[in-house]
Amino acid sequence: MAQTANDTTPGADIASIRTWVLRHNPELRALQAETEAAEARIVPAGALPDPMASVGLRDIDPDHPAFLPGNVGSTSYQIRQRVPLWGKRELARGVASSQARALGLERSAVALDLMAEAESAYVRYWHADASLLVIDRLIALLEQVEEIAGVRYALGMAPQQDAIRAQVERTSMQRERIQRHAGRAEATAMLNVALGRRADAELLSPSEPPPLPVTSPTLTDALAKLDAEAHPALRSSRARVNAAHDAVELQRRARWPDITFGVGAMQRDDRVESYELMLEVEIPLQRRALHEREREARRMEDAAIARTDVARNALAGRLGVAWTQWRSAREQRQLIEKAQLPQAEANFKSALASYQVGEVDFNTLLEALTEWQGADLARVDALRDELLGAANVRAIEGDAP
Repeated sequence: MAQTANDTTPGADIASIRTWVLRHNPELRALQAETEAAEARIVPAGALPDPMASVGLRDIDPDHPAFLPGNVGSTSYQIRQRVPLWGKRELARGVASSQARALGLERSAVALDLMAEAESAYVRYWHADASLLVIDRLIALLEQVEEIAGVRYALGMAPQQDAIRAQVERTSMQRERIQRHAGRAEATAMLNVALGRRADAELLSPSEPPPLPVTSPTLTDALAKLDAEAHPALRSSRARVNAAHDAVELQRRARWPDITFGVGAMQRDDRVESYELMLEVEIPLQRRALHEREREARRMEDAAIARTDVARNALAGRLGVAWTQWRSAREQRQLIEKAQLPQAEANFKSALASYQVGEVDFNTLLEALTEWQGADLARVDALRDELLGAANVRAIEGDAP
């Protein structure tokens, strides 16, 4: 099947990044294979043991040994089938089923973490492009200011130092652009590494800020969702607890014996002389071994329960930190967009108009321009931090892919 452009060259949007991770990440492929292998163990776990067949040759003449049924005194044929009782097969099937479910949920948890890692790398990749746009816009504005200063100098309305100062500022911004461009190359390499590609592999340019919505309106709601074990890592731990619980019960029922049924026939010469029926019962005499296996199973169940608590506490801690970072950056971005950025833009336009008529000096104009574009860069940085926090929050409260 032909691959789409987004499949071969990701980077245009966040959807292409998610698609690439889910389709090409080797760790997810390995976990998927392990999950399918575990699912294949469910049916055999509850199946009956294979029957045993035996043939016995009796009264073999030591002087003229023969090993065909018609050439010996008698031949016995037996078929035996061991049958586990007391629900042992169902319990064994339940253990295998819970283990397979745990592996599948573990894959979903790893997918969420890998997705968050790739989304964070993509946010930095987008941020590098967005900050370059702000720098380029600032350089263009400095060129316009330099032209205005040059005209005023030619008319004898401003000192030559104004035009030179504008050139110095523009050169400084060009140096800043070089550093930002290097940061973009680093962000590109980091994104490719997160996607499991060569560091220099081609990426499409991002078209817009990646949409990374946080669904829970408050941290309390997010923690409540976590307490409900919505995260696949917690559900995986719970599945392992269920498997351990069934394993405890399976070991407890090992005290009760299984039985073996058998049928046989006795052949003498070329005819069947008699038939036989057999019933074998295991005698569980190794009580100490049974008790130790039960103790092992119980302790494994305790360990599985404890690991569930560890996973819940770790996820709650991660969620609290990520949520705080997301909310703080979100509030900063909103403040910059609603207040600081419009104020700084109005201040620059006022300073530019005043400079053109000689009411303010050139330093005031440059300070207003720097403050305006600095606010725009701060907006882009705050949006980056907000999106990084959102990616980390989504890794814990997001829906498993």
